[in-house]
Amino acid sequence: MQTLSVLAVLCAEPAGWRHGYGIAKDTGLKSGSLYPILIRLADRGLFEARWEEEQPAGRPRRHLYRLTPDGLAQARAALADAPSPARRRERPGPSRNRVAPDDHTLDLGARRRLVSY
Repeated sequence: MQTLSVLAVLCAEPAGWRHGYGIAKDTGLKSGSLYPILIRLADRGLFEARWEEEQPAGRPRRHLYRLTPDGLAQARAALADAPSPARRRERPGPSRNRVAPDDHTLDLGARRRLVSY
């Protein structure tokens, strides 16, 4: 669900550039989880990244992220296909005791094919 939370934050303002600290704050993810997700999404061409144009006083320039048009479409499709948190909790049987795979290691197609965990 970590990848989906990152995609949801980026979808909230698709035209705006977001920096990693702001994404981490909005998702609650630590940098050790967030930045590998961002790297994988960038490698798949789902968003573009750039550095801030000007050097702010007192801190280094930030790396900024924004979904591409194709990335926005794929992110919205993945979010629409994702089960709601309430439906995931209501699943009966032994599947509730199984360990979920780290969804940030799955590409969006694999997320769609993942039936139950």
